Amino acid sequence: MGTTEITGNMTTKKKVIMSLYWINKKAVISEGCEQFLIKKINTKTTTYISADNKLLKLSSNILEDVLYNIEVGDEVEFEIKFGKEEIKLSICKDVFSISAIKKDLAIEIAEKLEAEGKKMYPSICSKFPSRVGIIDFP
Repeated sequence: MGTTEITGNMTTKKKVIMSLYWINKKAVISEGCEQFLIKKINTKTTTYISADNKLLKLSSNILEDVLYNIEVGDEVEFEIKFGKEEIKLSICKDVFSISAIKKDLAIEIAEKLEAEGKKMYPSICSKFPSRVGIIDFP
């Protein structure tokens, strides 16, 4: 498991998007051109599950629930599938924990999040937020 704290000067929304983006980007290296799927999101009050092996989109109501829970200090968990790789992302306030079948991948993602989290403007592909269902970004 890789764990990092992201305390940089960015919104919670940007931190969440950045973490999903770098999970996607780093998993591509080991899994190739497989499909990036957010399978499940657990907040304190709600569990969101993807339907028919499709990407669970971060619609405005889901994203609002996720961000609220993170900001009040409740843990939010993401289950992500990328080819044969299964990645779990847990966020509580500014602490991001990543676990994966390939332990080196989890550590590599955490290190990248730590490095990007220190930047004023972390690297995120401009098309990625809309790909995961986020309409209004940044």
